[in-house]
Order: sequence, then structure tokens, then C-alpha cells
Amino acid sequence: MSEVRVRDADTIVVNGTPVRLNGIDAPELATRAGQDSRRWMVNFLRDKVVVCDLNGEKTHDRWVGICFADGEDVGAAVIAAGYALDCERYSGGRYAHLETPAAKSRLTRARYC
Repeated sequence: MSEVRVRDADTIVVNGTPVRLNGIDAPELATRAGQDSRRWMVNFLRDKVVVCDLNGEKTHDRWVGICFADGEDVGAAVIAAGYALDCERYSGGRYAHLETPAAKSRLTRARYC
């Protein structure tokens, strides 16, 4: 079993390693949407085995990578559930097709995306 902590919907800590989910634009924790997104992520990851494929890049204290919960891409799941957006600058558009209309109208895309 993996030890997983959720900082927010685009940063998780897996077995002590902080991981920034590559290509995911989630709302900031200071917002209601950010709190809702974090809550969704906590529930989604509960009791799942999480493994991450790190790409070797680092941002702040976090390694960048794609994580899988019981084999499912965590980034794809949070976007498909409407709690985050695709950050094309880093994802190459990998998740754009999963964005929900509700999330696109409710969430503000980060300028760096």
C-alpha cells in the first residue's frame, strides 16, 4: 500500500516524495473550488495503490510526473471529474478532451498554462 498525502488537486506526496501532477491545472487551495478539488482527490486516492512515473524535472520542492491510482491516470481522473483543467503547455494537450464544460466555465485556467 502506498502512503499518500494530498496537498491539493495537482500535488500529492507519495511515500514521502512530493509530486506535481504533470499537465494538471487545479484551483488554488485558498479558493472554494480548490478546497472542493482537494476533497475530491483525497476521496479518489483513498485505499488505492499509487505509483508515479517521474520525468526528472522539479518545480519548487516537487518532482514532476504522472501518477496512477490502481492503474488509472490520476490527472485524467481529476480533469474528467470536473475538478481541474488541462495545462496544455506541460501536457501537450494530453488531457484537453477530458475537460468538462462545467469545469471550463467555473475554473480559471492558470496564466502559465
